[in-house]
Amino acid sequence: MRLFILGLGYSARHFIRRFGGTFSHIAGTVRDPAKQDDLGEIEVHAFSASTPPARETIERIGDADALLVSIPPDSTGDPALAAFGDALAAGRRKIVYLSTIGVYGDHAGGWVGESTPPQATLERTRMRIAAEQAWTEMAHGDVAILRLAGIYGPGRNALATLRAGTARRIIKPGQVFNRIHADDIASTIMAALRHQGGGIFNVCDDEPAPPQDVIVYAAQLMGMAPPPEEAFATAEMSAMARSFYASSARVSNAKLKRELGVTLAHPTYRHGLDALWRAGEGR
Repeated sequence: MRLFILGLGYSARHFIRRFGGTFSHIAGTVRDPAKQDDLGEIEVHAFSASTPPARETIERIGDADALLVSIPPDSTGDPALAAFGDALAAGRRKIVYLSTIGVYGDHAGGWVGESTPPQATLERTRMRIAAEQAWTEMAHGDVAILRLAGIYGPGRNALATLRAGTARRIIKPGQVFNRIHADDIASTIMAALRHQGGGIFNVCDDEPAPPQDVIVYAAQLMGMAPPPEEAFATAEMSAMARSFYASSARVSNAKLKRELGVTLAHPTYRHGLDALWRAGEGR
């Protein structure tokens, strides 16, 4: 199977490290190939929304048996569809699109599932919902939409931020976030590529939890005091960071397990942090 990845970001690279040997050929896009020295034998193509794609990139996408899409929409729409829509429409292939559970919006900590209507309360949410619909239409419904929770994993976790001195314990009563380890994202992508047909799947662990609980648990693993509590109302935060606290929901992963047959390696943040600590993170 020949795989093309639109957007060789954190999750896509972790997927390659876990399952790259499954494919006969892997190619993907980055903004600047000259700065990429950690992608091994992957065939790298330059792509950005501001520059027309090269002919060989379009041809390579046309030859792919499977496509993993990890490029978010911008204020004008989905740059990947704008650039490669014609090439993609000319053939049929398995498509997995990485989206976000952010499309559900705020439910005051209540449970939501794939049948819960999205809420376009923010511009980035509106653009993401439109991108999901556009990919579904282009693929005639044969696309797996993976709505990812907050991503953590090697080099990107509470242990690392505590060690770096950048972790914060923001307290907003009633706030919960959903999370997913990069290992489980990788397993889900592989399951979606093997699954017959498309659909929407929430990719999150079993335990939505207040963000401060994760920091406290990581600090306990490291044998250090957690950072002081900061009230959300008065904490200094960027507008983008503050906007994430506008949504609180508990997202169900029941469909992920039932239809894709995914068994989570890290069903809670504690499992994930324990594994990262054993692997040397935060030391």
